Amino acid sequence: MSISVFVADDHAIVRDGLAALLRTHADIEIVGMAASGSEAVEQVRQLRPRVVILDISMPNLDGIEAARQIHLALPDTAILMLSMHAGMPYVVQALEAGARGYMLKESASEEVIDAVRTVNGGQRYLSRKVAEIVAQGISEPKAVSALDSLGRREREVLRLVVDGYPSVRIGELLHLSPKTVDSYRSRLMQKLGVGQLAGLIKFAIQHGVTTLE
Repeated sequence: MSISVFVADDHAIVRDGLAALLRTHADIEIVGMAASGSEAVEQVRQLRPRVVILDISMPNLDGIEAARQIHLALPDTAILMLSMHAGMPYVVQALEAGARGYMLKESASEEVIDAVRTVNGGQRYLSRKVAEIVAQGISEPKAVSALDSLGRREREVLRLVVDGYPSVRIGELLHLSPKTVDSYRSRLMQKLGVGQLAGLIKFAIQHGVTTLE
């Protein structure tokens, strides 16, 4: 079955270029395109694509808010954020809004196929430059003892959470209930001193638990 993809970008040359590139692969189907965030939300709700590529800077409704609304309405739809901004605030906002991937426009033509396939497969995707920025976002790297304090099962949960798997799927993979997975996640955040998903991602990249590539 082909991967249905929706592309939203207010620049026609970017939007059409990505669509043309994606269409060259037999396992990917473009089901719709939009030039604004509000238009993207409306069409995605109707078309229910597997993957949505969203530009951050769009008129009427920016990509971050569009991602938040799409994620709330269609949590199984993978959102891949496309942006010229590589700063930590943008990345964190996108992840917290429900994006499963973050890709820079400067490297989109090289990465978009792998990115679409990765997020469609349930995993998280950050381009190399973005992953490096996320890792460097820790002003003082955590001591190795912080990682050593985690048990085997806690590390397994950490890796799967960071890779983008929902609690139900993690439970299936590790033979745990979703409630137990959520407990592990809360305990991880407490142990590592982080309060958001972005904090777990930064820690995981910094300590080699995942590369998110």
